[in-house]
Amino acid sequence: MSQKNVLDETTPTGVNNSKPGQSDQVLGMTVHSLPDPASSASATQRTSSGRWKMILVMLLCASPVIASYLTYYVIRPEGRRNFGELIDPQRPLPDLQVAQADGKVVSLRGLKGQWLLVGVVSGGCDDTCAHTLYLQRQLHTSLGKERDKVDRVLLLVDDKPINSALQAQLGDVTQLKLPRDILATWLQPAAGKSLPDHLYLVDPMGNWMMRFPPQLDLSSAAKVKRDMERLLRAAGSWDTAGRP
Repeated sequence: MSQKNVLDETTPTGVNNSKPGQSDQVLGMTVHSLPDPASSASATQRTSSGRWKMILVMLLCASPVIASYLTYYVIRPEGRRNFGELIDPQRPLPDLQVAQADGKVVSLRGLKGQWLLVGVVSGGCDDTCAHTLYLQRQLHTSLGKERDKVDRVLLLVDDKPINSALQAQLGDVTQLKLPRDILATWLQPAAGKSLPDHLYLVDPMGNWMMRFPPQLDLSSAAKVKRDMERLLRAAGSWDTAGRP
C-alpha cells in the first residue's frame, strides 16, 4: 500500500484539512443598542410639557374674550344691580327692509355691528316723547369716548312727521319707518305701557336685550348710563368703535 493511500484511510471524515492561515470566516453581525428608558421618558415629558405650554398660551390669548362672554352671558347682573330689564330670551333684529326718513330702503339687520339705543316715535311725538328723545341724546353724549360704539335709532310707527323744531335737535340719529304691528313682533313694552314709553337697548349682534323703565328723569337716566357702561366694559374685548 502506498503512503498516499495510508494517509487517506487514516484521516477522519469531517476533519478540516485546510492549510494553516486559511481559517473559516466568521459571519459579520451589526449589534444595535437597546433604547434607553430614561431618554424615552424624558422625550415624552418634553412633548407633554410643550403641549401644555401651547394650550396655556392659547388660553391667555383667548382669556379676554372668554371673560367678556362669561360676564355678559353667564354672570349677568341680578335685578338688584341693573336698572333696565334684561330680555330673556333675547330677540334678534327682524330680517326686514325698512324706509329711512328720506325714503331710501335699507335692511334693518344692517344696523348690526353697533350698540343701538332705540326710541319709538308715534303721532308726531308729543311732549313726553320729546323728553324721552332728549334723554336719549343726553345719555349718548354722557358716554364720552364710548359713545362711538353706540348708535341712536328712532323707529317711526306712523306717517306723522316729527315737528321741525324737534327734528332740528335730533342730530345724527338714524330714523327708520316701521309699521307698529311689525315692530310689535320684535319690541314689546311693559304691561300697561306703550312702545314709545321706553328706550330699548340692542347689542352689536342685533339682539334686543334690555328695556328701560318709562318716564325717565335725570336721576333714573344716570342709572341707565351705569347699565350701559357696565355692558360696554363687559364687551370691550370684542366690541369696536364705529360700524364695520
